[in-house]
Amino acid sequence: MAKPTKHAGTICTILGIIALAGIVLGILRSSPLITILLLIPTAVYEVYRTEGESTRWASWVLLLVLIAEVFLVALGIRFDLAGFLGEEERYVAGYEVPIGDITVVGPAVMAVLSLILIARTRGRYTKWLAAIILVTSFAIVYAIDPTVFARWIRLALDQGLNLIR
Repeated sequence: MAKPTKHAGTICTILGIIALAGIVLGILRSSPLITILLLIPTAVYEVYRTEGESTRWASWVLLLVLIAEVFLVALGIRFDLAGFLGEEERYVAGYEVPIGDITVVGPAVMAVLSLILIARTRGRYTKWLAAIILVTSFAIVYAIDPTVFARWIRLALDQGLNLIR
């Protein structure tokens, strides 16, 4: 059954403003935790709004990854996943995802899941929420490590150009 949309536009706008505030505060204070915490309401509303089989699991996994990211960043857990696996990138759900420190892997997974949601969901509000999560995932990476962010941008541009060709 379709979720009510009477106030969905207003809710998505408010959640976008909250996420934007999280991005700005997180970057200004060099604290990815602020950005992550202020994204949680958007992820929760995404879980509520998604209804399809594949989109439902994607939104739930996204929320769980976001919660795990809170603990990793809050507790200062650092682990070089790229060194452990012996590779710089991993193919996930059709996308090459750069890996490195474990705190960067969470936002990478969230970005891929939000792309899945954008591609597979029919509802404009769930697409809107997924876009907020996608942009904020990039901001979280930037707050954690700007050099990894630069690699992400290069990779996204390369993959975008490959799609155009």
